[in-house]
Amino acid sequence: MKLNVIILSLFTTIGLFSSCVDVLDIAPDGSLTMEEIVADPNKVGALLNSCYNNVPLKGYTSHHFETLLVAASDDGWSSDDGQNTRIAKIYNGVGNASSHPVRDMSGESSSNNGAYWAKSWNQIYLCNQFLEIIDNAAVNSEQERERYRAEARVLRAFFYSELVRWFGKIPVLETTAAFDADFSGLKRLPVHEVVEFIIKDCDAGIACAELPWRVTTKSEAMRTTKALAWAIKSRMSLVAASPLFNEGNDYWEEAYQINAAALKALTENGYELFTTCTDINTYGDGKGAAFRQIVASAADYAVTPRDKETIWQHAKTGTMGSIQHHIWHIGYIGCGMDNTFKCATCPTQELVDAFETLDGQPVLNLNKPYLDERHLQPNYNINNTLYDPNNPYVNRDPRLHETALCNGDQIVWDNGKIWNVDIYEGGRHHISLDPSDRTRSRTGYYHCKTVVPKMSATNQGSLIPWKFFRLAEIYLNLAEAAAESGHMAEAKAVADVVRDRVGMPALPVGLNKDELLLRIKNERRVELAWEEIRYFDLRRWQKTDGDLRETCTWLTGMKITPKEDGTFAYERYNIWTKERGGAQNRDLLLPLPQDEVNRMEAVTGDKWQNPGW
Repeated sequence: MKLNVIILSLFTTIGLFSSCVDVLDIAPDGSLTMEEIVADPNKVGALLNSCYNNVPLKGYTSHHFETLLVAASDDGWSSDDGQNTRIAKIYNGVGNASSHPVRDMSGESSSNNGAYWAKSWNQIYLCNQFLEIIDNAAVNSEQERERYRAEARVLRAFFYSELVRWFGKIPVLETTAAFDADFSGLKRLPVHEVVEFIIKDCDAGIACAELPWRVTTKSEAMRTTKALAWAIKSRMSLVAASPLFNEGNDYWEEAYQINAAALKALTENGYELFTTCTDINTYGDGKGAAFRQIVASAADYAVTPRDKETIWQHAKTGTMGSIQHHIWHIGYIGCGMDNTFKCATCPTQELVDAFETLDGQPVLNLNKPYLDERHLQPNYNINNTLYDPNNPYVNRDPRLHETALCNGDQIVWDNGKIWNVDIYEGGRHHISLDPSDRTRSRTGYYHCKTVVPKMSATNQGSLIPWKFFRLAEIYLNLAEAAAESGHMAEAKAVADVVRDRVGMPALPVGLNKDELLLRIKNERRVELAWEEIRYFDLRRWQKTDGDLRETCTWLTGMKITPKEDGTFAYERYNIWTKERGGAQNRDLLLPLPQDEVNRMEAVTGDKWQNPGW
């Protein structure tokens, strides 16, 4: 059966020359023929630039200044829960295969809807098209040709990786399709097969002598590198080995080998954890200062940069009114202060519970953190002697106070004035459970991790680009794969490197596999919070018949009440009196767009939709 033009919507380009990455040259006008384009080296470069279109926006630019994926995990709860917003639809379980609040988001305007399916395929088409013409295109040098080819292949790997994480099984197309092509045999391939294709593209980039290890000038911001190729291999090998995607096969040794090679290659070529704060005036001199600086500042472009940890960051930056990624007046204090807009997503009590005490002991029993399904009865770790439920924010992992603003913390606002964060009942920053109140925390905490300290209403500071990959994730990817494949000593050792940055003690010696995996998974949670990793981790760790009810349906906050003696009483509460949506089995993967499913099922005769949709 032949596909007509409508059916080819999955694969054909939409707006080939409509926009480009800002730091790259503008793409050629759509009226030009391909023959004219490939005859001009400048236009060939601009054609490559179009392959960078639609690298997705993340963080507070994902939808209406909301960190949607954090809010949809168990790490955060949004104060937009009572509004007609995407996050409210997720919480209320609204969404279907024709219109889904996560799948159809991307960027601040409705014109960006549908990015995670249609736009990823659009970019894959463009990459395929470029790879088909580059061998015979006019270029300034053969070295340029080689680099262009490698860039396109690594970009293609990135867009395929995005599709896999969201949708699971997908088809693989490595060439453009003719309008009358026969697609009756097209199938959604197992994730491991797709990841093998992704790795092949990454390996081609790594093998290219002309592809650099690091971008060293701002004019090349966001161009692909060998380091990005290794990072994609690292992340996606972990995905392929995980229960949701492995189809009962054990791919953990393979994931271990890939991640061990990735970390070795990256560290041997100039990448390292950022361990020394270089701006004490802004970030202080505490044990968490370097951690906060790396996540709240843009990576610099230099041959020997200050930041050697960031592997790939977005090219988009700017000031208020243009696209940016972290915003001082949203998702920070968000209430009771001049020139703030709304509160947005705040850390849950569940996330705060995940931060250990300074002696390296978990606060809760990680095997069963709560004794009840509503998380109101914490199952405390009997070996923890430092945690005090009546003074819960002292003696904690330094990353806690670099991630969440807790009652009693301080912020700088209003021309350098120091303000206490008063989240207690009657305090300036008290909680509100009123669904019409967007300005206050639902949880008893506020977010601060990706916000530069000392920002204020009159000094918003720099707005940083989103960091897609940093080296700490590669360390923790290796730790998980090593533990799963039985390389216990190495798993502990690489996790300990990440912990050491903030002065946390090494993991205990002698943990068995299950115990070590619990600690590593918790380490991922606290190190990578607010970086849109947890959303995917929760899902890939589930079996295909699993769901997210245990972690994501009943979430809690902390009510803090002043006592006459100057201390506080702390009481856990459920943020909603009903279950939060988005935690069913079907929510482990996004639905394919239903009109796309209808067309492809008519052509192939196979089922294309994900389970439950």
